[in-house]
Amino acid sequence: QVQLVESGGGLVQSGGSLRLSCAASGSIFLINAMGWYRRAPGKQRELVASIASDGNTNYADSVKGRFVISRDNAKNTVYLQMNSLKPEDTAVYYCNVLSQLSQGGLGTYWGQGTQVTVSS
Repeated sequence: QVQLVESGGGLVQSGGSLRLSCAASGSIFLINAMGWYRRAPGKQRELVASIASDGNTNYADSVKGRFVISRDNAKNTVYLQMNSLKPEDTAVYYCNVLSQLSQGGLGTYWGQGTQVTVSS
């Protein structure tokens, strides 16, 4: 019903930057919240950042001041600008979308995940 395509992961040195993108398509009437989660090796998945339809944002304490989440409603796309990256940011990053569907109803959807590796 809703497909998410992520891009922008990769390998970067400590202190570097990466920008993740996630484009949503399909039976979308209105996207409510959009967010990024990550799962590091041996750890549980955690919320990195989220952004509501009104633009309100929420960040994990570990990324505050370094990461910026934004969205382009016309493109149904969410971005995560990651600056001052640290080795502990190494993880698979997943996009998440909460969307009202064109046929009615509400659904939550996940991207396929993109690997971010930060070398020391």
